Amino acid sequence: MLYLLVFLAVFALDQGVKWWVVTHLALYETAPLIPGFVELRYIQNTGGGWSILSEHTWLLSILTAAIMVVILILIFRRVVRHSVGLWACSLVLAGGAGNLLDRIRLGYVVDMFNFQFIDYPVFNVADIAVVCGIILGAVYYLFLYDKHDAPKKEDRYGSHHPDGGR
Repeated sequence: MLYLLVFLAVFALDQGVKWWVVTHLALYETAPLIPGFVELRYIQNTGGGWSILSEHTWLLSILTAAIMVVILILIFRRVVRHSVGLWACSLVLAGGAGNLLDRIRLGYVVDMFNFQFIDYPVFNVADIAVVCGIILGAVYYLFLYDKHDAPKKEDRYGSHHPDGGR
């Protein structure tokens, strides 16, 4: 239940910040956030990170939806059971849902955070959630996931009996 609340909170924060930017800034307009470090800059991104696959919103939408389905399958089949893995999944799902909603509803993703001290792509709350989720997922997989504790095929389909099937 807590993972669902985190999903909803991150999703709501992403959509709320995007709404604020769209209603308070003109396209390409900037506003200071932390002067000298990061500013708000309203852009409409039809691609993914670093504008990869620009103008291929439909393909990015399909890929995002497919990845989200795979993550949900991993959760519901209890392949991911450790809390760190579930936090990672919640963050990636929330970020994916935020950007997917933009792509479906608007045909582009609203981005707004622009680092002023380096040349880096403009990004949004959903992107932050996805990146944090991927990093957390890597930590989970590399250090916490015990392949011996993963559910056996029989466990997922309910045919394994604790008494050895007798």
